[in-house]
Amino acid sequence: SHRPFMQEVLDGLTSPLEEADLQGVSFERTTPRLLEPDTEDHLQRLFEENHWTDFLPVILPTEARVEAMLKGTSHPPDKIVGRLRPTAFREFWEFTVEKVAVNAVMAGARPEDFPVILALAASGITMRSSSTNSFATMAVINGPIRNELGMNSGIGAMGPYNHANATIGRAYGLLSTNLQGGSVPGETYMGSLGNWYSYTAVLPEAEERSPWQPLHVQHGFKPTESAALIFFGGWYTHAGYGPRATWKEKMRHMLAAVEQYSPPLVVMDPIAARGFVELGFDTKEKLIDWLADNGVMTAREYWDNQWTQYLMKPRAVAGVEPYASRLRADPDEIIKIFEPSELNIVVAGGETQGAWKMIGGSLRAKVSIDAWR
Repeated sequence: SHRPFMQEVLDGLTSPLEEADLQGVSFERTTPRLLEPDTEDHLQRLFEENHWTDFLPVILPTEARVEAMLKGTSHPPDKIVGRLRPTAFREFWEFTVEKVAVNAVMAGARPEDFPVILALAASGITMRSSSTNSFATMAVINGPIRNELGMNSGIGAMGPYNHANATIGRAYGLLSTNLQGGSVPGETYMGSLGNWYSYTAVLPEAEERSPWQPLHVQHGFKPTESAALIFFGGWYTHAGYGPRATWKEKMRHMLAAVEQYSPPLVVMDPIAARGFVELGFDTKEKLIDWLADNGVMTAREYWDNQWTQYLMKPRAVAGVEPYASRLRADPDEIIKIFEPSELNIVVAGGETQGAWKMIGGSLRAKVSIDAWR
C-alpha cells in the first residue's frame, strides 16, 4: 500500500470490527445467575461497585420479582431478544427475555410495561452509546398501549411525573448498560459531557389531541398497532413558542443552529400543532417539507464539522446524493442540510403553552410492541 503509515494505523484502530476480526476470539461473559444472599445495603453497594446501576437505588431483582415480571409477556425466559454493543468498535452481546426482565425489575417497572421494554431491547439500538458527543437515545411510543399503561402525553410529558414513562425509559438505559458489556466512563463510555436524556427518555405521542397523523402510522404501522420509534441523538435541544408572527424567522434560526449530522425530532404541544394547521399546514408532511426547505447554511459551514466530515464526506466522495452535490457546492453557496425523510414531528404536551422543542434525533429503529406481548 502507498498510503501514509499513520493513516493505516488510525484506520486499523478506529474501523468497525468485521466478522473476520472476531474469528477465533472469545470473550468472557459468564456471570452467575444468582448472587449470594446479603443485606440490602450491601447488595446496593455491590451493584454500584460493579457499574450494574445508573447510580440511583435499584429494586433488587429477586427470583420472585423477576418471575412476576416475566408474566408480562408470552415469550419464554430463555428466548433470545437481541444483541447490543456500546460502539461499532466492540463485539455484540446477546441476551434473553429473562435478562431483560432482571433490568426491568431493577428500574421499578411493572409486568404490564414489559412488552414495551422488550421491544426497545430488541431494537438493536443501545441507550448507552460510547460516542464522545455524549449522544443519548429517545423512544416515542404510539398506539393503544400508551393508554393501557396510563402513560403521560400531557403536562410534564418529558418530565418525572409518570411511572410508566420514567421506569420504561430507565429500564431501557439499565439493560443497555448491563446487556452490552458495560457502560463505564473511560472504558466503554467516552461521552465528554454526558447527557441527562440517558437517564430516561421515553415519550408517548398525544395521538388523540393531535391534528395530524400519528408518528407510527406515518412509518407504516396501523393505528391499532402499538409501536416504539427509536431516535439516536439527544445532543442538542432548541425551544420555541407560537406560532407567532415571526415563527418563520425563529424556525430558521433554530435550524441554522442544529448539528447538521443530526436531524431534529420536533416535539410540539397540541396548541402549537393546531396553530400550524391554521396557517395551512394541515399535515405533518407539509410542515416537514417547509423545515427541509428552510434548513440551510453555507457549504463551508456544513463541511466545517468533524462529524459531517466523518459521517457524510465518505458518502459524498462515493457519489451518494444529496451529499455529493453538497460537496461540489462552492464554499459560499447556500445548501439544504436535511431531507424531508430525515425530519420527524411528534405531538405531546399539556396545552398550557404553544411550545415546541427541536431535539437532535435521527430515526434508527421502528419496533412492534405487540410482537412482545
